[in-house]
Amino acid sequence: MKDQISIEGRSKVLNVAFVIVNIIGLVFLVMGNHASFEESAGLFNTIGLILMIISIGGLILFKGRVMMSSFSRVVVGGLFIVSGLVKANDPIGFSYKLEEYFEDGALAFRIKEWFNSPEFSMEFFMDYALLLSVLICIAEIVLGVLTIIGGKIKLVSYLMLFMMVFFTFLTWHTSSCDANARFTDRDRYEMTDGVAQIKINEAPNDPAITIVSQTDKEVVVDELKQPQCVADCGCFGDALKGSVGRSLTPSESLWKDIILLYLVVWIFVAQRKIRPNTGKENLIYTGLSMLVIVFFSWVFGWYFPIGFGLVAILGALWTLRAGGKWLGNHYGSILFVTFICSLLVIYVLAYVPVKDYRPYAIGSNLKEKMNDGIDAKYENVLVYENVKTGEQDVFPDESKEWDKRPDIFDSKKWKFVENRQKEVVKGKLNSINDFKPSIRVQDVSPLEKALLFVSDTLDAHKVKLMTVFSLEYESAYQIPFEEYEMYPEEYPEDKFNILDTLEVMDTLFQDIDAKDAIIDMDNVVLVISKRLEDGNWSRMNDIKKIAAECKEKDVPMIMICNASSDEIVAFRKKNKLNVPIFTMDEIELKIISRSNPAVLVLEKGVVKAKYGHRSFPAVDKFKSSYLNK
Repeated sequence: MKDQISIEGRSKVLNVAFVIVNIIGLVFLVMGNHASFEESAGLFNTIGLILMIISIGGLILFKGRVMMSSFSRVVVGGLFIVSGLVKANDPIGFSYKLEEYFEDGALAFRIKEWFNSPEFSMEFFMDYALLLSVLICIAEIVLGVLTIIGGKIKLVSYLMLFMMVFFTFLTWHTSSCDANARFTDRDRYEMTDGVAQIKINEAPNDPAITIVSQTDKEVVVDELKQPQCVADCGCFGDALKGSVGRSLTPSESLWKDIILLYLVVWIFVAQRKIRPNTGKENLIYTGLSMLVIVFFSWVFGWYFPIGFGLVAILGALWTLRAGGKWLGNHYGSILFVTFICSLLVIYVLAYVPVKDYRPYAIGSNLKEKMNDGIDAKYENVLVYENVKTGEQDVFPDESKEWDKRPDIFDSKKWKFVENRQKEVVKGKLNSINDFKPSIRVQDVSPLEKALLFVSDTLDAHKVKLMTVFSLEYESAYQIPFEEYEMYPEEYPEDKFNILDTLEVMDTLFQDIDAKDAIIDMDNVVLVISKRLEDGNWSRMNDIKKIAAECKEKDVPMIMICNASSDEIVAFRKKNKLNVPIFTMDEIELKIISRSNPAVLVLEKGVVKAKYGHRSFPAVDKFKSSYLNK
């Protein structure tokens, strides 16, 4: 009975109403701060603020803290499980996002500014980004389960509050980062480092560079630099991009974290009132939290979290009941959830994500992904200010609109402020923008020349030259053949001898782009490696066997990597993998596959198969599935 009273407070009906009004007020505040409702921002913010004040006051007066915290536990617990699973599904991808934040000009510049610590750096954490990624993923899921079942709430509330304060700071940093700002960064260079002398030479003429100190061994340099703003916080990995077509904007991510922080605060302030669930409460909390998980699984188009979340919650409760002396407590529940999370993480690290949200997932049409963007549309608007009230109004810069507002020309009422562009249709980048495998002409080997599109491209960029000998000056030089054909009178036979003609590559033509050729091929097998030196080449023999089968079936096998020409030559010499090799930016190669190496099969630009280095199929199976067509 005591628990029942503590949940209902002084009035069950009123506290339920206050919870509903509180959430409605929160929704209005979010809408008031979203770009889509800019014109009604003032109204929405006023309504939201009033509703929040009334509902919070009512919850305090009628002792509804536990009821509001119960709602928060359901929402936060379910969302933490889904959010943690989305990251755990691709911990390598999340670690890449953490590395972006750890770079010296990213999150660290805030500390440099606030605490006047120009030498502060977070780059040390980059070596541990994957470990931190895994720990954060598992921690989110464990905290979500404990929040739902009411286990170790005091500890959980502190940890969740710390986590949400940190993530809110992170998204605030992302949303407020100004790429044009400047901060002071301090670097130390050994005098033997060539950069040291460059900085010393530049300092007298560059106000952005200051020599702090200089010795025979090192030079300390302060330099004004621009921040490295992270455009996407990575809150839900690639899940939102792959499901709804875009990630949250930095502002949306900030408000998402503000809402979660607000709900976590309710759990925190009610921690002393919250007890481990009774059997009946477990049914209620589990059922409601599963509805939250189902909703977000639907949003992300991935229903694995439903099964995993149910197993995690029920498994934690089962351990609590049947764990005996050592595991029959909430620490046993923590161990169980940590164990199943670890199994998932180990699997996706060893093989591939359970759900691939990236644009190179199996079934993706790369041609479509390269052309699915939306061009932004803008209109010119004129901003006028009311002379009396000081309020500004925006008017379309179209003549047909002016007839409706003749008063705008009254200088006693309105003052022109500025001409501004307003975005009327929001633009969206193509899902794939940087698939650009290429090779320098000087690096083309016979293996690349064997590809028809390479040889045709080279032939198309050859120029014909003629070697002529001037009898007057007794010297030979070359002229374009077209010049000789157009102006033969310039080279009379009594003054010039034609020695020979030859074809050479146009010196202005530097690179061969392989993108269109690859996505247009009927069948092609791609070997992807983001870094040759870091690749796990234990299955090289299988790759070479597949290459041999591809050659027999006249299906091109092409390797795409990020490496210098010298590294490619050394790699070929060491591994005897005689396939054409093209290079591409490492970032895009990371997007294609987390595995290094990986094998993809494309049919007219559609990804038919993708294998990580641990999951290469048997050669016969690969042959029958993709080459016997």
